Amino acid sequence: MSTHEDAPDAPDEDVIELATKIFDLARQGETETLAAYLDAGVPANLTNDRGDTLVMLAAYHGHADAVTALLSRGAEADRANDRGQTPLAGAVFKGEEAVIRALLAGGADPYAGTPSAVDTARMFHKADLLELFGAQ
Repeated sequence: MSTHEDAPDAPDEDVIELATKIFDLARQGETETLAAYLDAGVPANLTNDRGDTLVMLAAYHGHADAVTALLSRGAEADRANDRGQTPLAGAVFKGEEAVIRALLAGGADPYAGTPSAVDTARMFHKADLLELFGAQ
């Protein structure tokens, strides 16, 4: 029989369940509920097992309001995941213009990450975004 004493470094199942719920809120764009969790003390830069932040998940799934709420609560706009991808590059890949603008307003660097948002815009021939980023 296993107990928490047997594995002191093992994550608590309740904590994992709560974190999973919060990541789902970011994916679904549940801005008010997500903001309430952050206001109650959930870290703004919480990451999943792939290094994806709440901002990354909200951005990739097209939720500009959630991105803005997260950034206003201290989330890092340019925090890359384990593959070097940033929320802005993900938003460019997905064609999420409102998210792109929210990230830029929150201080995102279009040259951060691998590939960067600029590289991604070039790859997909998005001249309008290159202009927005001030890139050639």
